This record gives sequence, C-alpha cells and structure tokens, in this order.
Amino acid sequence: MPTPHLIPPRSGTAFILRQGQRLKVTDPQGEQVSDFVCFNLNDTAEYLSSGRTIDYAETIFLTAGHPFYSNRSNVMFELVEDTVGRHDFLLTPCSADTFRIIYGHEHPHRGCFGNLTEALAPYGIAPDQIPICFNIFMHVTVDGDTGKVGVLPPKSRAGDYVVLEAKMDLVVGMTACSAEMSNNYAFKPIAYEVLG
Repeated sequence: MPTPHLIPPRSGTAFILRQGQRLKVTDPQGEQVSDFVCFNLNDTAEYLSSGRTIDYAETIFLTAGHPFYSNRSNVMFELVEDTVGRHDFLLTPCSADTFRIIYGHEHPHRGCFGNLTEALAPYGIAPDQIPICFNIFMHVTVDGDTGKVGVLPPKSRAGDYVVLEAKMDLVVGMTACSAEMSNNYAFKPIAYEVLG
C-alpha cells in the first residue's frame, strides 16, 4: 500500500506524477482546500488551463468523469473519483497580495502562490508560469444575475477525497490552502498518495 503524505497547514509541495498513475487527495479533518496545479513534465510551458477545461466541459462544477485540459488543449488528467462534487476552478491562488488587498493584512502571509513558487522552483517553473489552480474542495458560488462571487466553507468532511488519473507525465504542485475564507477560518493539513 502506498504511504500517504501530509502537507502541513499553510504550506505546499511539488512532485512528479507519471502517465497512468492515480493521485488521491484527501481532506483529513474537513473544510480544507488544496490548490492543485500541474505542468507537462517534458515541456513546462504546457500547463493546466482553467479556461479551456471549463469551456470544453460547459460547466464550472467539475467532478468525476471530467477531463482537465492544458493550454494546448491536451488532456492532462481525468477526475475519476470525487466524494464531494464541489470544487473551484475560477479563483487565483491566494498570495501576499490577496491578504493585503482583501484581508487588509500589513504583514501578509505568502499564501498558496508563494508556497507553490517555492515548491515548483526546483523544476524550473517561475512564478509567472503559475496559472489559476484547480482548487480542490473549495466552495465558490456565482450569482446568476449579478455575477457576484462568494467563497463559502468547503463541503468536504473528514476523509473526503478525490482521485485523478494522469494522462501525461506531470509536475504537480499542491498546497494546504492559507486563506481564511476558503477554509472556514481554520488551517488544516491535506493528505495525498500516489496509487500505481
């Protein structure tokens, strides 16, 4: 059996996921978001695309059975299991600017963007290459009349998970999200394991 890894609260990690391998991402305690991004291992100029994935799926509510596309319209992975069914692919990873602009922090945390920047640097991925992440377990609403976006507590409970299957060799970046609103004002870990 593979050994689960734990991403501590308000931190991130990066690793290689090979084509055909499955990645299980678990919310151990409930109501915790994980920002997920990936790049083509053999050409990191190819990256996960929110716009193309949403366009081709014709929905912002992505779940099991949906393929996730790159900026070159290649399938990077497919979501194959999902015990929650509600995630976000609209909002940017939180950053020091997020905490400064939205929360008014004078000494802001570097956020998921800063954590991803550090974790992905050894793979030659620069900060400006990090796109919108697939925010696993994040609960975002959109008002159909005004377009106003709301961030609500995640629907995930302790032990909820998603499983995705890589369709190419990937560099993966993941976090245990740092933004208070995203996680119902409590910071918790995220667990993950590579299957097969």
